Amino acid sequence: MKIIVGLGNPGKEYEKTRHNCGFMAIYNLQKTLNENFDNFKFNKKFDALISQGDFNKEKIVLAMPQTFMNNSGKSVSALMNYYKLNSSDLFIINDDIDLPIIKIKISKNINSAGHKGVQSIIDYLETKAFIRFRIGIKPIHIYNTKEFVLQEFTKEQEKNISENLEKITLAIKMTLKEGINNAMNKYN
Repeated sequence: MKIIVGLGNPGKEYEKTRHNCGFMAIYNLQKTLNENFDNFKFNKKFDALISQGDFNKEKIVLAMPQTFMNNSGKSVSALMNYYKLNSSDLFIINDDIDLPIIKIKISKNINSAGHKGVQSIIDYLETKAFIRFRIGIKPIHIYNTKEFVLQEFTKEQEKNISENLEKITLAIKMTLKEGINNAMNKYN
């Protein structure tokens, strides 16, 4: 069993912001797996939108914490404790301001690099030994990180992000079928 969590902020006002790449990616993944997955529904116990199904003969839980980004660990911890999984069964999808907008990167067992949603998960789980799928949002110039991540993509950037969401979906499917090392070799 695997839990795949997309990070973002709940609410219409954040829906298309850079910080919500994780939510965008989870929606995209669920859409491609739709025949095997149920629609997202709010689960109070996890404080998250949840969709479940099977892929490659394995149960998968897709989740979007509704705790706001900086408290994502609360929701992820509840999921991990309920299903009694190891951190190696957890995939996190998040935006990454250090990666160019045309890049994605798969990594495992790394620090948060200042991403507060990821740091919250590390703090709650007391480990960083999970797999991350990072979507680049790096601008040419940045003056205020908090303001920047909560802005929507420009029309020009939307094309790049759409391509990255497709890559993330393919990378996750490959990881589930062939393992993390094969996916890292192909997509990093």
